[in-house]
Amino acid sequence: MLLTLPHLLTPDDVLAARRLLANAPWTDGRASAGEQAVRVKNNEQLPHDCDAAGHIRAMVLRGLDNSPTFFSAALPKRVFTPRVNRYGGDSNFYGKHIDNAVRSLPNGQRVRTDISCTVFLNDPADYEGGELTVADTYGEQTVKLPAGHAVLYPGTSLHQVKPVTRGQRIACFFWVESMVRSDEQRRLLLELDMNLLALRQQRGESDETTALTGVYHNLLRMWADT
Repeated sequence: MLLTLPHLLTPDDVLAARRLLANAPWTDGRASAGEQAVRVKNNEQLPHDCDAAGHIRAMVLRGLDNSPTFFSAALPKRVFTPRVNRYGGDSNFYGKHIDNAVRSLPNGQRVRTDISCTVFLNDPADYEGGELTVADTYGEQTVKLPAGHAVLYPGTSLHQVKPVTRGQRIACFFWVESMVRSDEQRRLLLELDMNLLALRQQRGESDETTALTGVYHNLLRMWADT
């Protein structure tokens, strides 16, 4: 399931991120790549402990906390520490790859990468190329969103960032370990949750919405690993 989260960051957040990134200390992004990915990765990243990375990370995590759609779609158990990357100039692409199944946090805790997320920090007009392409059941989908918008997609997906041919593409990225490991089960729960919300808005609370809410929670109880 590929899902867009509009306005995960506020316009003020985006402006603040741009100020922070003006003099950011970029490093070679290949340092964080796995054995297979390092062969096709050519971008830059902010050091995990620099001020710009820390402030942008806090903005993104706050945006996630304020997004009911993110919670409903991801059903997060753990979130891998968000990082910031840049594509442009001689470091301008990330070829086809699948993310490592497990990542380690600085404290040694492991995060299973059920869901990948990219939060765009600048607008499509700022650069050419740089599309995120994700292969799924229905073929290859292309994503290039306005600043502050985010996209969720399965961590199992073959994906790439196409070469940036003008300007710079800057984004925040991270992974989510979900309480529900199966992408198909998460999709069914999201559809049920969103349709229940629509029914309540149209008709108010009823015996039927109460019963369907019970179905939702019983399915989540059956499938969730907390």
